[in-house]
Amino acid sequence: MRLSGRKSMTFRLTMLFALSSTVVLLFLGYLIAGSLERHFEEQDMEVLTGKLKLVQHALEKVRSTGDLNVLPQQLDDSLVGHHGLELVVVAPQGQILFATSGAQFPPSLLDNQVRVDSARPTVWTTKDNHPLRGISALARTGIKNAQPAIVAVATDISHHEHFMSSFRMTLWSFVVLAALLTGFLGWLAVRRGLAPLQAIRREAAGITAHRLDSRLSADTVPVELATLVEAWNEMLARLEDSFRRLSDFSSDIAHELRTPVTNLLTQTQVTLSKARTSAEYCDVLASNAEEFEHLARMIADMLLLAKADNDLVIPHREPLDLVEEAKGVVDFYEALAEERSIVLTCSGSGLVSGDRLMVRRAISNLLSNALRHTPAGGRIVVHVDDTGDSAVKLSVENPGDTIAREHLPRLFDRFYRVDSSRQRLSDGAGLGLAITRSMLRAHGGDAVIRSECGMTVCELHFPA
Repeated sequence: MRLSGRKSMTFRLTMLFALSSTVVLLFLGYLIAGSLERHFEEQDMEVLTGKLKLVQHALEKVRSTGDLNVLPQQLDDSLVGHHGLELVVVAPQGQILFATSGAQFPPSLLDNQVRVDSARPTVWTTKDNHPLRGISALARTGIKNAQPAIVAVATDISHHEHFMSSFRMTLWSFVVLAALLTGFLGWLAVRRGLAPLQAIRREAAGITAHRLDSRLSADTVPVELATLVEAWNEMLARLEDSFRRLSDFSSDIAHELRTPVTNLLTQTQVTLSKARTSAEYCDVLASNAEEFEHLARMIADMLLLAKADNDLVIPHREPLDLVEEAKGVVDFYEALAEERSIVLTCSGSGLVSGDRLMVRRAISNLLSNALRHTPAGGRIVVHVDDTGDSAVKLSVENPGDTIAREHLPRLFDRFYRVDSSRQRLSDGAGLGLAITRSMLRAHGGDAVIRSECGMTVCELHFPA
């Protein structure tokens, strides 16, 4: 068997574990990184908002041009100790009232149309590649009828960017290592988890046609595999039963064919041992013809059973009065029953859909079997009963030796005999009950038998 191109379950589960852990870690890292970004932004906004309000308050105290001249010194003093903080104040006419050394703000923050509610932090990079985060707002002065000035404040976020860059590098490294480690641990877990399957494989490999009695132990496997083991054991039981039946059938058919063939050979050799008259030759040929007829019936019955086993027997269905069909068979055996002082009775009612010839043959097989095992002076009762649950039952009840319970399940097997007292007569091939059950199953029914207290009852169950 070629296995190239197929991925093992171990490989698939290992990759699934690794992929799942990687996705979870990436999602977790994304959440943590987002939380850190928001935390840094909140910290920066707290500082920026405080400085912005400080500048707005300072501008509100400006009452004259002289106050504007001392404003830069006040603002410069307020920035002492705040490294990385940049500030710019732009007058309504566009002139810069104050700006920290090297301050670089984007035009969007210094736009005359800026509004107080637009104080959304903006992130940009200066010409010196320094990342900044800043906000701007309008600030009114105490000068009468003066337009508000624009105040923009920003802070250096280089240390934040360095931290986030280091964090992302650590995260990616951890994700890669975690994926590899999870894959390895997943591989170990899967190997250990699939160990019972390997044990099942080894046990199954040791089962041969001569060891079909072996069974897998369901107690040593996980619960998920218990049903598989049970199904496997049931399959082995069916195979064992089929092999046993096949072996028994082969032995039985060899025995059944050996007797008529031996009779034919012996009788022919004796006849040829010396000259015979025409009458003697005619007797031998007639005897041989009887044996050939017996062989022909046996072969025909075996072919019928072989077709039934492969669902090739298809009944020609038509409405049948089961009682009328049973009475027809009873009339056929009436003379034989009277010869043995056996009483035959038929009663009941029931309609079925089935093949007339097959139904009659099934009933005939049961009556023939009952007549062979009913003692003289006995009574055979044939009764048809419409059970009312979509089934019609035909039963044949006869007195005789009680059949042991262990033999009942196998009475419908081919060539099966309970003991010498129940062997077939010379006109039977030992296949009658097997054929009967096959015909009933072809109709969607079944045949059963029970025996107790000196009474044996064979039942044919037909779907209504």
